[in-house]
Amino acid sequence: MERQHIVFIALLAILASGCQQTEALFQQKLIPQAIKEITPIEIITPIDEVVIEELPITVWEYIQQNSQLENYTIDKTTQRYINNHLRDKKLFNRFLENSTFYMFYVIQKLNEAELPVELALVPFIESNYDPFSISPSGAVGLWQFMPSTGRLYDLDKSWWQEDRHDPFLSTDAAVEYFDYLFERFDNDLFHSLASYNAGPTLVESRIKRNIKLNKDSSFANLRLPSQAKSYIPKFVAIYEIISNPEKYDVVLPDIPYTELVERVEINGQVEILAFSDFVGLKPEFVYKLNAGYTKWASAPGEKSIFYIPLDKANLINNDKDIFLKENKINWITHKIKSGDSLWDLARKYDTRVEIIKKINFLEKDLLSINETILIPLSQSDSNNFIPFEVHVVSEGDSLWRIASRYNLSPREIARNNSIETDSVLRIGQQLNIGNKNIHRTIDSKKRTILYSVKQGDNLYRIADLFGVEAKDIKKINNLGDAAIMPGQIIKIIISAF
Repeated sequence: MERQHIVFIALLAILASGCQQTEALFQQKLIPQAIKEITPIEIITPIDEVVIEELPITVWEYIQQNSQLENYTIDKTTQRYINNHLRDKKLFNRFLENSTFYMFYVIQKLNEAELPVELALVPFIESNYDPFSISPSGAVGLWQFMPSTGRLYDLDKSWWQEDRHDPFLSTDAAVEYFDYLFERFDNDLFHSLASYNAGPTLVESRIKRNIKLNKDSSFANLRLPSQAKSYIPKFVAIYEIISNPEKYDVVLPDIPYTELVERVEINGQVEILAFSDFVGLKPEFVYKLNAGYTKWASAPGEKSIFYIPLDKANLINNDKDIFLKENKINWITHKIKSGDSLWDLARKYDTRVEIIKKINFLEKDLLSINETILIPLSQSDSNNFIPFEVHVVSEGDSLWRIASRYNLSPREIARNNSIETDSVLRIGQQLNIGNKNIHRTIDSKKRTILYSVKQGDNLYRIADLFGVEAKDIKKINNLGDAAIMPGQIIKIIISAF
């Protein structure tokens, strides 16, 4: 016990020899403060740091919240159009649903151009948001571009595609056109809308006329054609219902203000039916999103652009190589008709005259009516030749015997192999037989495609588009004498592989 006491005294001595600060700290630990002297610290989160998650809104709510249209008048004409829409509210709802996969893209483009978002309602007036729409005057697509205006805004047309039908390319062009109109008409919404319908030159001349006569130059006071005068009431009628759905007891379709489709790129040409099968979508739906493709496939070229739903985008992005390997398109047959020329065919199918001549062994530029020739569908090196069928000469073979076997002439086999008809054949020699059997292979690999009938179509026009006979379309669709209607889906069988 005494020893422990000595050790304790020694420890105290060591501690006492330390600095005063260390001693003070030690004593603080030994003697705690009274609880009443401890002041709690209140942690206050600033209000601006509180994160409130916003609920997703619909495209209609976005238009309501961001519209620039104010102080408009609902006159008798506008009220009549409102009543027409309200007569069948379910039909009006389906009418609005047509915009489901396009509206977000349209609003985005309008925002980028700093244009009023309510211009996204214009395609309802022009086409009911139907990309296949064609007017009697030849206006086409969601925005009803005429050919001349389409060319002005780089909307191209070829045998394979019509950009005015493309809902996304035509939207880019329409937004660019409205940007021009707003600048020309001092950002006046109604003047710009009237100009989109009647043409800027006419509207501008009417404005100048009123100014010259010291008259009000607002839209309501302009002397315009009846179609242009009714254009604004149609626009205001749709805008009024969408802005006040409760007032009119209308339930707007739930179209979220978010991206619903994705743009994907695929190298080379793509057959739409095969593409539809691969991504698990109906061909009619794929055509609707990619209405610029007017045939059974995208145009020949380095790449094809497709818009597909977001949930399908990853599938095609991850497996592009598999799809291309299984669905490569290289050739198509064309039956010569009156007026065809090698130059027309080369331009139509995006290839070159010399390639068509080489593949079909054409020594002259003349074509024979009803002759079927083979057309390569791109100018790539891989299509500069055709894989000929090869015959290996065996004992007893002669040029005549081989020709008879393949239903060809000895002269043709000789020509294909750069030999004379009396040349001696060697056992094991390989002879190129030519491409007549390739033609038979093509005919045995016919493709069935689906086509959505457009306004102004008839069987003869559709048959000409796809290079088939009108009677064949009638037969496979059991049409009889029944007329085809816009929006109707019909089957067409083409020869391609």
